[in-house]
Amino acid sequence: MTGSATLRALHHGPHLPLVLPGPWDAASAKVFADAGFPALATPSAGVAASLGYEDGRTPADEMFAAVARIVRAVDVPVSADVEAGYGLSAKELVGRLADAGAVGCNLEDTDPATGALRDPREQADWLAQVRAEAGDALVINARIDTYLRGVQDTEETVRRGRLYAEAGADCVYPILAPPPLLGELAAGIGIPVNAVVTPDGPTPRELGALGASRITFGPGLLHQAMAAVAGMAERLREELSAEG
Repeated sequence: MTGSATLRALHHGPHLPLVLPGPWDAASAKVFADAGFPALATPSAGVAASLGYEDGRTPADEMFAAVARIVRAVDVPVSADVEAGYGLSAKELVGRLADAGAVGCNLEDTDPATGALRDPREQADWLAQVRAEAGDALVINARIDTYLRGVQDTEETVRRGRLYAEAGADCVYPILAPPPLLGELAAGIGIPVNAVVTPDGPTPRELGALGASRITFGPGLLHQAMAAVAGMAERLREELSAEG
């Protein structure tokens, strides 16, 4: 079974929800893979932070290079968050993902030039072009940014999700959707739904029970790791101060 086929199958069981840790570099990817997770999903914000950029400011070449390093470090399928596609054509985007070794991708429906939601039919057309170029070699997770952009409209979220599913998306990601709505969204859209773990929100298991088939973390795991590093730095500083 190919990497994309393996990743696609994981969205449908038998062990759901599919929990995909978000590595930000090769070292963190190896830790998660060695822990037994069957696949990984890079977060654009986490990778950006590891490279010294603000979220959304990472040059495409550096993002794809980071994804390639992560892929080389592990022997499990890797999905890459490539934001809105960096202005690449569908052919270029699919080629860059293939060169990096990624077998899945996130594509969001926020227009990076304006920060506003894209027209859903235009986004669906774009997703259909990516699907046509990739065939079955790419698992497409279509991010729906309605809730992120303050559009608290379940019907609009479902409408976008259905259009993206018809365009060939394997999964939809209504980022920051209220957890109690996950079941309604999954039923209305008809394909697996991705939910994100937030610091004060439900656990991965709870999100699965609410209707999510796929669980990701955004940059949350990086933030936890950096908090641990900050603790180590503080302890080291205290030790040095005591010795002085």
